[in-house]
Amino acid sequence: MIMHHKGLTLEHWFAFNIFEQMANIGMDVHRAISWRNRDAVHSQMAFERSLELLDLTIEDPKNKSKLKELCRLREFMVDYFAGKNEYNSDDNFFEKYFYSFNFAARIGK
Repeated sequence: MIMHHKGLTLEHWFAFNIFEQMANIGMDVHRAISWRNRDAVHSQMAFERSLELLDLTIEDPKNKSKLKELCRLREFMVDYFAGKNEYNSDDNFFEKYFYSFNFAARIGK
């Protein structure tokens, strides 16, 4: 996979709290959904960026207690955007899931 966030360091990403990390992931998921019907290449790139950020979030030691949910989320995302959608997810599911993190990140500052 191509590294999309070339300037992003672990130190910088790990400085974000879980709500900020998930809100950032959610923005790329939102972009992947928004681009899907207009430009498959842009949609794919946004999806790959979201996975890259999710993988960094999984690596973050402070998120160790959330590892099961983060890995399950990755499984759902890959199934929906690149697999057969065996979990029957839809755009609305992901929009609702990530919205709460966006909200929490905004009020947490």
